[in-house]
Amino acid sequence: MAKLTKKQKSLVEKLGDNQNLHGINDAIALLRELKSAKYDETLEISLNLGVDPRHADQMVRGMVTLPSGTGKDVKVAVFARGDKAEAALAAGADRVGAEDLLEDMQAGNLDYGRVIATPDMMGIVGRLGKLLGPKGLMPNPKLGTVTPNVGEAVKAAKGGQIEFRVEKAGIIHGGIGKLSFSDEALRANFDAFVDAIVKAKPAGAKGKYVRKIGLSTSQGPGIKVDLAEVHGG
Repeated sequence: MAKLTKKQKSLVEKLGDNQNLHGINDAIALLRELKSAKYDETLEISLNLGVDPRHADQMVRGMVTLPSGTGKDVKVAVFARGDKAEAALAAGADRVGAEDLLEDMQAGNLDYGRVIATPDMMGIVGRLGKLLGPKGLMPNPKLGTVTPNVGEAVKAAKGGQIEFRVEKAGIIHGGIGKLSFSDEALRANFDAFVDAIVKAKPAGAKGKYVRKIGLSTSQGPGIKVDLAEVHGG
């Protein structure tokens, strides 16, 4: 974190020993006041869940559309032919192709935030498993990225839809907007993200599901959110 001003130091002291709980709106306000980076920082959320993702029945993964968008321009590649390819381009896809796109990605051009494919193209896409898999970009029908409706999938990716996936320690991280967003926009994104996680509660989850929620920025401290403001956990 960058060097703090006197005002920011007083705010850090207000956070106490990092055990204090804050309301969602108060946490966002504090992070705004603590902002030190010159660029528009991302508001990050982290949730500690009562799951062990090593067990298949405790995996938490899915998609959520943030109503206020992400503040980022998502670069989308689509594997499709014919009318489907035209629909993807019309929806705003950055690159559409088949064997040519395969070769381009094999050459190392993987600067995409989302890769989408029509079902008939998975024979080609499957050859990219070792490249796309580690980056979390492999199209998946459960996530809506293998679909005949590629135009809608592209619009969703460009319109604020993000993927979430629990990590080994039972933690989910996500960016839910920029600090330049209004309080209302950030709160709407926060609620949408948390609601999606709650609805994705796996059958194998035991005990308390949502155990901790923290908010932070790219270069700011973490602030713990009072779970009393969160429903359904």
